[in-house]
Amino acid sequence: MSTTRVKAAGATRREQILKEAARLFAERGFHGVGVDEIGAAVGISGPGLYRHFAGKDAMLAELLVGISGRLLTGGKRRVSEVEGEPRDVLDSLIEGHIDFALDDRPLITLHDRELDRLRDSDRKLVRQLQRQYVELWVEVVRKVYPTLVEADARASVHAVFGLLNSTPHLSRPGALPGRAAMAGLLHRLALGAFAAAAAAA
Repeated sequence: MSTTRVKAAGATRREQILKEAARLFAERGFHGVGVDEIGAAVGISGPGLYRHFAGKDAMLAELLVGISGRLLTGGKRRVSEVEGEPRDVLDSLIEGHIDFALDDRPLITLHDRELDRLRDSDRKLVRQLQRQYVELWVEVVRKVYPTLVEADARASVHAVFGLLNSTPHLSRPGALPGRAAMAGLLHRLALGAFAAAAAAA
């Protein structure tokens, strides 16, 4: 087997571990889940996890720092790649965040409950990445709604994130509209919130 294939297989297993760890941490809390349970969820022994991670704390840090980094990187890519009016860029940013909100619900729950468990350095990094992500949105929102002063635009972005990130609390997954319908609803709600803020400015 080539080195490239070995690395790809290792990355896949690492991603599987993180996905199952996020799900279990969200369902039962960080301290309610043991290494053996995470290992069982991906078909390896608990001690076998230590070939991939130093421990649960390392998994939590990678999950929370990782998603903040991916949101920022994805947002920057959308801003740079979307051609057209600022409204098109905002639509793309909203679509990207909706994908996260619908597909990574355990990470939203994990962030709300467990962020304070990170080491100070990791928690500061998460906050730094989040601030950069917010400012990326603020710049675009103010181009679409120039009547919004910076402080109001920033508050509106935070409020829209709260709306979009409410997906873990809406209902059981089977009771929600289909994914496409839910994505469309969230998109309309987000745009409505920004428009309402601009109208009141």
